[in-house]
Order: sequence, then C-alpha cells, then structure tokens
Amino acid sequence: MSSDESPNVPAERDRRHAVREKAQQVQAQQSRARVIRTTTIAAVIVAVVAIAAVVVTWAVTSSASQPQLSPTNVTDDGFVVTTVSGVGSATDSGAVDDGAAAQSLEAVPAETPTPTQTPTAAEQPVVDIRVYVDYLSTGSHDFQVANVQQLSKWVSEDAATLTYYPVAMLTAKSNGTKYSLRAASAAACVATHSPGAFFAFNNALLTGQPDVDSDGYTDVELANMAQASGVESPKVVRSCIEKQAFAAWAKGATERALQGLPDTKDVSLTGTPMVLVNGIPYVGALDDPKEFAQFVLTSASDAYYSTPTPTVSPSQSATPTPTP
Repeated sequence: MSSDESPNVPAERDRRHAVREKAQQVQAQQSRARVIRTTTIAAVIVAVVAIAAVVVTWAVTSSASQPQLSPTNVTDDGFVVTTVSGVGSATDSGAVDDGAAAQSLEAVPAETPTPTQTPTAAEQPVVDIRVYVDYLSTGSHDFQVANVQQLSKWVSEDAATLTYYPVAMLTAKSNGTKYSLRAASAAACVATHSPGAFFAFNNALLTGQPDVDSDGYTDVELANMAQASGVESPKVVRSCIEKQAFAAWAKGATERALQGLPDTKDVSLTGTPMVLVNGIPYVGALDDPKEFAQFVLTSASDAYYSTPTPTVSPSQSATPTPTP
C-alpha cells in the first residue's frame, strides 16, 4: 500500500533549489555592482589626483620659469634721490618757515674756539638720510608732507644724501589688493627705468596716499601717476608697473629690513616710516619739520666734530711780537 505524500517530495526539493539559485543570482549581481562601484570610485580618485598633480606641476614650472627680477639703481634695497625736480615750490604743501627748519646744513655751528678752524662747506661731512616708507602708512605721508621741501633743499645743496626704501608692511590692509606691495613694486619700476623721476613719483604716492583699508590705486592708476611724474620711456614703465615686475623683490626687501638694517648698530625695521640720520633713528615728531631739521643739524655737527679737523699751529696762531 503506497503513501499519498511521496509524490510531493521532489516538488518541494525543486522549489528550494530554485529559491537558492535565485538568491545566488541576486548575490552575484550585488557583488558585480559593488565591484563596478568600487572600481569607478577608485578611477575617479586616481583621475582627480592626476589632474591635481598636473596643475601643481604646471604652477611650479610656470613660477620657476619667471625670473625673480631685481631693480637697478638700487643700493641695499634703497633708491638714492638723484634729482628733486617735479615736486613743486616752497609755497606748496610741506613748505617750511624761516628758522631752524629752513637753515642750510652748511651752517654747522663751531663749538670749539680757536685754534680749531670753523668748518667750511668743503670740509663738512655730507649728512646721510635714509627713509623707509610704506605707501599706505599714514606716518610716511605725514613725514613726507612736512619735510619734502627741506629735504629737497638739502639734496640740491649737496648737503645731504637722501635714500628711500620702499617696503610693504601693510600689504594686508587694502581689501586683498596688496596695495603696499604693488606700490613698492611701482616705485622700483620708476627708479629702474627713469631714476630722475623717482623723487617726484615717490612724493606723489606719499602725498596722495589712499586710505588704510581701502583698495588703493589700481596698477593702471599707478602707471598714470608715474607718467604724470615725468618718467622717461612711459610705455616701458607702464608695462613694468602693470606686470608688478618687482613685487617679489619688494616682498624680499621688506623681509630683509625686518631682520636688520645695513650700516646700523642692530637696528631693524619695526614700523614706517623709519628715518635714519647718519645711521641713528629719528624718534621725534613726524609732522614737525623744525624738530627734524634740528636733529639733522645736530647729527651734522656731531659728524664734523667726531672727525679730525685742521688745526692751527701755535706759531701760526700766536700774535707776532713787534720788532723794536
């Protein structure tokens, strides 16, 4: 006698096998999808890294291919004023009254009585004046406006050498335009390609100074100011300014000044303006031309009396005795 359940056994086994086979197919599809997804992500990452490497390599190569230009007519990162033309007359802003502020440096007082001779213009040492300026520094503006006329006078009389050192300490104070750096670069362009116009351009930058935390002048406007200052080869100067040709030099000059100033006793740049007279920092009022003039006159006198001067021999200085 046969059982009624035996015919159902193969059917149940076939259903389980079909379900297991279907599950294996789904698992295989999911595995393939994971592999494809992982491979795609890895490929994208590799592509991004490769593109980044190409960009970095291009940037480095491009930067390396551009020479780090340095200006000419420069000494220890400073520009000596060779002419004071183009700054206006003594009646303009910065004029000085008669008295201590207006006196010639040739009038160094003689403090030692006879037989030491009074210094002559030929014997008197020339005063060395060095001015570190940031073209966004209000103090640099104040000093220039107050002293431009007497500085011009001393240079024109060959009583002083005057050197300006453009630095960029306030580069971050112009809404991201890096005005201090661009203005210093522009000054170097003028000093390099038209040194005779440097003093006038330097004066224009300082007396017409933009406000701190403003955008400052554009490179085109700086080039226009240079042209108005009477530069030679205006196209060459304009190209130099608009390309910011000496921006890297200006940044390096600022860093060097912060480390120490040449020909001084451990003096470094701490702010602008920094004015040195015969290597000694001026710490008086920036907007008082008389006080600065007195400091310069004192420095000139100290320089004279610290150097050997001709003396009169006793036989020359003695009054002759009348012969009876």
